[in-house]
Amino acid sequence: MGRRVWANFRSRPTGLLSGAICVYKDMQMRPKGADAARWRKQKFDWLRRFQIPAEALPGSLSLTHRRCGKENCCCVQGDTHPLWQLTFMVDGKKRVERIPEEGVDEVRRRVEEGREFKRAVAEVFAANAELLVLERRQRRR
Repeated sequence: MGRRVWANFRSRPTGLLSGAICVYKDMQMRPKGADAARWRKQKFDWLRRFQIPAEALPGSLSLTHRRCGKENCCCVQGDTHPLWQLTFMVDGKKRVERIPEEGVDEVRRRVEEGREFKRAVAEVFAANAELLVLERRQRRR
């Protein structure tokens, strides 16, 4: 047994969702009470706040120092050259990409965007888990 839910979605920058979409959803018990309302509010606040950022990057940006290997360079004496690197995982494999000095600010901004999105997803998952626990507790009564 189910019910139809009609939802209007605002057009997102990617253009993936727009217009009215009919979603068929099984009827299920929604947890009630102040705790459930608080978790639902927190969940939907996060969902409204974040869309998938198109330019976000995973991983971390770090500054390391290297020697270039030239015999007459100052790095032979220990004054090494700064080198920015973006470290991330793809298909379970670690990748490290060198970032030129002029691109560091842009990459830093994009990595932070990715972290914020990841935190938002974790918050939504936590709210969903708490709502599931509340629902199961209320069913036992």
